[in-house]
Amino acid sequence: MVKRHREPHRINSIGWLRAAVLGANDGIISTASLIIGVGSAHATHSNLLLTGVAGLVAGAMSMATGEYVSVSSQADTEKAALAEEKAELDDDGPREHRELAAIYERRGLDKKLAAQVADALMTHDALGAHARDELGISELTTARPLQAALASACSFAAGAVLPLVVTAIAPRGWAIWGVAATAIVSLAFLGGLAARVGGASILPGVLRVTFWSALSMGVASGVGAIFGAS
Repeated sequence: MVKRHREPHRINSIGWLRAAVLGANDGIISTASLIIGVGSAHATHSNLLLTGVAGLVAGAMSMATGEYVSVSSQADTEKAALAEEKAELDDDGPREHRELAAIYERRGLDKKLAAQVADALMTHDALGAHARDELGISELTTARPLQAALASACSFAAGAVLPLVVTAIAPRGWAIWGVAATAIVSLAFLGGLAARVGGASILPGVLRVTFWSALSMGVASGVGAIFGAS
């Protein structure tokens, strides 16, 4: 029995990793910045908790809505392109065959072999072959709006839970510092994890996310302090 050889490539995990890390980062940064900003305005502990919950719900719904609209637009574009390609196949199949063969020639096949490959693939699934090799649409890249929306909302909520939990368990005087510290540490960890899994250098990823996160929370704290009332 011949065993199928599979080569693991880091690039295969970039898509889901980027979406998950981006959502979690947004959840941590947004919620932590909200809590820190409101806390710097001398809000009560209960108001900090309310702010965290509101930030979690609003952020998750915003992420889901934005992702759904964006991916739905992509799905509509893909459907229109496939419908146009199907019409072209019905109207002039030989021209589409030559077009597909030319694509394979540009990839390195000689003219005769390219024509044979195009003929075999079009006999099996003409629209699928053109979708994949001419339009760049495949089963792996097909837009799925609901899946994207749910994933974005869940990853944001997962990140937002951290500063909310810290706010709930920390004493009022230490809540802001606790949220800031745990947010920085967790974001640095996520940045390093994303870089490690993606095969990139860990230190630049950690420094990048740490700097911009600290800046975001610092600005929120400054705004809260300026407009808050003691």
